[in-house]
Amino acid sequence: MTSKKLVNSVAGCADDALAGLVACNPNLQLLQGHRVALRSDLDSLKGRVALLSGGGSGHEPAHAGFIGKGMLTGVIAGAVFTSPAVGSILAAIRAVAQAGTVGTLLIVKNYTGDRLNFGLAREQARAEGIPVEMVVIGDDSAFTVLKKAGRRGLCGTVLIHKVAGALAEAGVGLEEITKRVNVVAKAMGTLGVSLSSCSVPGSKPTFELSADEVELGLGIHGEAGVRRIKMATADEIVKLMLDHMTDTTNASHVPVQPGSSVVMMVNNLGGLSFLELGIIADAAIRSLEGRGVKIARALVGTFMSALEMPGISLTLLLVDEPLLKLIDAETTAVAWPNVAAVSITGRKRNRVAPAEPQEALDSTAVGGSASKRMALVLERVCSTLLGLEEHLNALDRAAGDGDCGTTHSRAARAIREWLKEGPPPASPAQLLSKLSVLLLEKMGGSSGALYGLFLTAAAQPLKVKTSLPAWSAAMDAGLEAMQKYGKAAPGDRTMLDSLWAAGQELQAWKSPGADLLQVLTKAVKSAEAAAEATKNMEAGAGRASYISSARLEQPDPGAVAAAAILRAILEVLQS
Repeated sequence: MTSKKLVNSVAGCADDALAGLVACNPNLQLLQGHRVALRSDLDSLKGRVALLSGGGSGHEPAHAGFIGKGMLTGVIAGAVFTSPAVGSILAAIRAVAQAGTVGTLLIVKNYTGDRLNFGLAREQARAEGIPVEMVVIGDDSAFTVLKKAGRRGLCGTVLIHKVAGALAEAGVGLEEITKRVNVVAKAMGTLGVSLSSCSVPGSKPTFELSADEVELGLGIHGEAGVRRIKMATADEIVKLMLDHMTDTTNASHVPVQPGSSVVMMVNNLGGLSFLELGIIADAAIRSLEGRGVKIARALVGTFMSALEMPGISLTLLLVDEPLLKLIDAETTAVAWPNVAAVSITGRKRNRVAPAEPQEALDSTAVGGSASKRMALVLERVCSTLLGLEEHLNALDRAAGDGDCGTTHSRAARAIREWLKEGPPPASPAQLLSKLSVLLLEKMGGSSGALYGLFLTAAAQPLKVKTSLPAWSAAMDAGLEAMQKYGKAAPGDRTMLDSLWAAGQELQAWKSPGADLLQVLTKAVKSAEAAAEATKNMEAGAGRASYISSARLEQPDPGAVAAAAILRAILEVLQS
């Protein structure tokens, strides 16, 4: 079965993609009759060297995203994963020559089709008297034994675009740029890893992986890698990649050693989330610095993709100060990141958090027995929420991302860890305040914010008194804060429904002679009834409000969780 793609036609997708980029970038122009994009200010390059690159489409933002002052003069694009036509390459060479450039450097990735077509165009241009040189980039560090075809050209080619572009912008001649670029190309390596394949428009996936497999050392055309490994953590996969890339017995290794200074590129192969990209970048920095390698610059993003392939490649380039100046040189290329011209290694990455304000002694603290009772209550609440994790997640899947149980379990585990540090405060106000901070930091999501608001507001009336009327007032204050900032009201099918029902019963505590357990028992039953009743309500707030009410046949998970918490509190107090 072919994969779905948002294209107008399979045959025209490369043309449409390039036209879209040019249409959005006034600094680019299309060469009429060819799949070629050029700088719109070609005439300003008179007397300088032009840089042309390209290859198959499907690697966006490469190659056209790197056209601009300080990088490429133009690119020639082929069909998806297909080398561009000789005629178009030759047309691009002629166009930059007619603009008055003093020579052209072709930057070509090491693939047979690209070598042949760019090479043939070069020979024809030279026969016309146009000075043209060609560098073939092979930065693949996957192969332990080099084959006749050599190393494949991967994401490191983008760094060559940058170095050559800075040299050309500085007015360096064609022969000197070619010589220096060839030296730089030998000082870098790239290795890719993917969680699954990609698919060319109109075709099936290029290879298949089982759920627990990862492809190591693959190229940028959907071709399989050198071996398959078992799925592992990001740290483990990054370590394996760096071990492979720097292993001196690997014929294609990059000679990075302790004390080396490198530019590191973490490249999204197309389908990886930004979340994963950040995790990989963090793992790579920690692993490299742990090996004594200095990271002079870190580039993280999508530079050379393989359509929608969910994977990454790591590129390491050995650098010195003169080379770093070329990397840091100004460019207007839209796909080049705005990288700070400072070393990553050695930078202070953390700022000391402000100290918590000193808490005033609470006159309502009553000693050890109250603290022990509160610990018992909290422990029962935690065990209850952990036991409900899967049930709450199942309820939540009807209206959202199915994480309500996970969120509440995260809160329970955070509270348990906090209890290990020592007994909780005996003061109810201090206890609720501490829990508020903990849940805001550890629970996450809207639930964490709502519980934090509730507890922060509820703590205020308890600073002066801890009588039953004060507890009722605390419930009122918490409910008011939730409604004010959460914008929910009773009947909106949220956690507020359970808490509101309980709060109405707790009003009885304000009457003289009210019985704590008798009133609390009624409050818990009302909360449970309200939670059950939410399945008949139309959601008026929260994520569920975006879902058709006809699909919501289960009670609201937040309301169920809130009722369960109240039940746990009651059970401990009864015992």
